[in-house]
Amino acid sequence: MVLSVVKREIKRLLSRPLYLFSMILAPLFAYIFFPTLMMEGLPTDLPAGVVDLDNSSVTRQIIRNLDAFQQTKIVAQYNNFAEARTAMQRGEIYAVYYIPEGTTKEALASKQPTVSFYTSASYLIPASLVYRDMKMMSEYASGAITRSTLYAKGYTEDQAMAMLQPIKMEMHAVNNPLLNYSVYLSNSLLPAILMILIFQVTIYSIYSELKEETSKEWLAMTNNSIYKAVIGKLIPQFFVWMLMGVTCLVVLYGNCHFPLNSGLLPMVALMFVFVVVCQGFGVFLCGALPSMRWSLSIATLWGVLSIPISGFSFPQMAFPPALQALSYLFPMRYYFLIYVDQALNGWSFGYTWLFYVCLLAFLILPICVMGRLKKFLLEYHYQI
Repeated sequence: MVLSVVKREIKRLLSRPLYLFSMILAPLFAYIFFPTLMMEGLPTDLPAGVVDLDNSSVTRQIIRNLDAFQQTKIVAQYNNFAEARTAMQRGEIYAVYYIPEGTTKEALASKQPTVSFYTSASYLIPASLVYRDMKMMSEYASGAITRSTLYAKGYTEDQAMAMLQPIKMEMHAVNNPLLNYSVYLSNSLLPAILMILIFQVTIYSIYSELKEETSKEWLAMTNNSIYKAVIGKLIPQFFVWMLMGVTCLVVLYGNCHFPLNSGLLPMVALMFVFVVVCQGFGVFLCGALPSMRWSLSIATLWGVLSIPISGFSFPQMAFPPALQALSYLFPMRYYFLIYVDQALNGWSFGYTWLFYVCLLAFLILPICVMGRLKKFLLEYHYQI
């Protein structure tokens, strides 16, 4: 009986271009677009402006050093801050480095001059990167001026450096030494896009039975067993989604060479569980909301919210307590935790089994609405 539903679903998948686009073309486009977009890892040569009212050899050297940073490119020098602000409002530059008159003189006299830098919050990532460069440059310049002052007072180089940096610090970025943004962005965006597509196709394939008034025929093939009918419908989709999921892993770890300290097999197992859970969540939305429009809308919203609230772009521990608790209601949260533990840290299954249990717990949701879904399919008329 299940086999008959599987054959029927394969015919439906092959007969509709919508399935081809949603299940194959859309994921492949994302797999090409996002890694290519972020191929360099970080944006470089972000335009910034300078207002140098001091115009001394020291400040000109500061500007040259700032321009030498990889993320920052000084594209213009302005006569006053008003001109620079206008340029930033027009989107010509992302930041302004402001050096007031008398900066060098005050610095050599140990009077702590103020150097200001302004960034446009309308562009979060580029503004943050340029801000980091400007802040670092200010610290370097301050240290250089202080060191010159100490030399003038007769201090040796060792004595001067001991006063400037009493504790020497070394930074070692674990698992992502190049600080490549694409490592965490692509590893979050691509599975999230796949998840949203699984939600939508699962919901559409079930509600299309109501729309075409074939739901009773579908259930009759399994003697009105809703479990067999749903499983038979999802099996062909599962193999396509699994193929797309493995392709995603090959792109991330084979083509892009992102960190993979656990080997490919654990990530394939994670993708297997993830696809099954996403299909189950789509079935749950079908049973919980007797409307294709509402089901697709909630599925898309839930998928989009998964990206920020799961901790990919902002640490979950920094969320307000209410949002921290809410984050555990998203399957992507557990995918992220398992990905970090296995792909980045290389830990064994013994350290991640609890996250797998929590992820599989989402399969309880469709079981709870199977009776309600069967009633929809047998008694309700199609609603958009």
